[in-house]
Amino acid sequence: MHPNLCPKIVFFFFFFTILGLIARVGAIGMNWGTTASHPLPPPKVVELLKSNNITKVKLSDADPLVLQALSESNIGVTVGIPNTMLRSFNSSKKAAESWVHDNVTRYFSNGGSGVRIEYVAVGDEPFLQRYGEQFLPFVIGAATNIQAALIKANLEGKVRVVVPCSFDAFLSESNLPSKGHFRSDVNKTMIQLLTFLSKHNSPFFVTISPFITLHQNKNISLDFSLFKETAHRHNDSRRTYKNSFDLSYDTLVNALWTVGFPKIDIVVAQIGWPTDGATNATSFVAETFMKGLTNHLRSKLGTPLRPRDPPIEIYIFSLLDEDQRSITNGNFERHWGVFTFDGQAKYHVDFGQGSKNFVNAQNVEYLPAKWCVVNNNRDLSNATASATEACSVADCTALSPGGSCFNISWPGNISYAFNSYYQQHDQRPDSCDFGGLGLITTVDPSVDNCRFSVELRTSRSDSLHQSCYFQWTTLLTTILVCFLRFTW
Repeated sequence: MHPNLCPKIVFFFFFFTILGLIARVGAIGMNWGTTASHPLPPPKVVELLKSNNITKVKLSDADPLVLQALSESNIGVTVGIPNTMLRSFNSSKKAAESWVHDNVTRYFSNGGSGVRIEYVAVGDEPFLQRYGEQFLPFVIGAATNIQAALIKANLEGKVRVVVPCSFDAFLSESNLPSKGHFRSDVNKTMIQLLTFLSKHNSPFFVTISPFITLHQNKNISLDFSLFKETAHRHNDSRRTYKNSFDLSYDTLVNALWTVGFPKIDIVVAQIGWPTDGATNATSFVAETFMKGLTNHLRSKLGTPLRPRDPPIEIYIFSLLDEDQRSITNGNFERHWGVFTFDGQAKYHVDFGQGSKNFVNAQNVEYLPAKWCVVNNNRDLSNATASATEACSVADCTALSPGGSCFNISWPGNISYAFNSYYQQHDQRPDSCDFGGLGLITTVDPSVDNCRFSVELRTSRSDSLHQSCYFQWTTLLTTILVCFLRFTW
């Protein structure tokens, strides 16, 4: 070999090696949920995403107002199919084709105007353990029919089908990643899913939740969850784990290896840290976690089982707080947002937006600066019962132990409950009655970190419009499926 060729060969080897590593580090996207009583208008949310250079977003459904707002934004989009639709799409190819036409083809961008749809997520964590077998029998059939519908629409290879998997779909009883495996009740279906994904060159979407792991596993410390260098390390044979993310990730990697899919690409579809509603759920701790996570991803080190092979994409959970999310797992579920419900940053992290500070939503329209508080001039002996009734409808999760409003004294906590109910009902005068115990005031009753919110203007009517639209769409889909069953 000519001696002058050696340096060139070495240069090109390292160049393409580095290029390959860079290609493996995908963008950091956001989960955008709309389970809120007064959601921020979609155009404002898209403006928020663009202002912060967020280039990918994952949706839990295919809300037409959201998709319209995303048109021409050049943001990569994952549209979602709710779990409740899986049975229909499993049993009917026509229903799947109709959904793809209405929610993908209609909006899809072919390099011009439209929405840059990249994935269709079939189900929203349908393998979640608390669901049992409610959705399990329908996942593969639904995914197969959606894939067929995409092929028929000439979108094969342009839009890929995925199935988001929950953090509890895989486990290791010993907490050792080398013993990681899928739950026995989903193992067979998981093999079918992985076969399907591999056939169509689709990645494996998964949730990793260091926060929930911290609360469920006494062997995991807060420092270990927050990527602290001083955290006690976990050893697994010759491998050393410095943080909870790597531990969970490699538990999944071993589970994939165990069923014969060791090299499949992984997308972390949900990962985040809540800021209220539980112990260790604060903006400060969330910021520490996010900075640790982003620094770890930028290091490109990967994990012990996948060195220099990080997830191809990662989606932060979540963009905004949602006051109507289910709190089955805990009151923190309504506080995952990096931004508050009105698009104001809770903390600042460089996700690659080119700045260490987030840009807040601009020109947000609120209801008048009015609050509902307890009337101290009345007999308050029944006030607690009234507050409990208000909280059964409104969002009082900030009053939880460890929450931002947990330490406000009585009757301040009663006022918080009254105001939450009042704002959720668009500040209607009768929603601050509570048998004469409520009083409308223009003096902000917020105390320290306990914020008494004022809701967004007119957003509730938009929310109701969306709700009615989805109910109508679901009804039409159901009618179509029933019709097809009787006519085929």
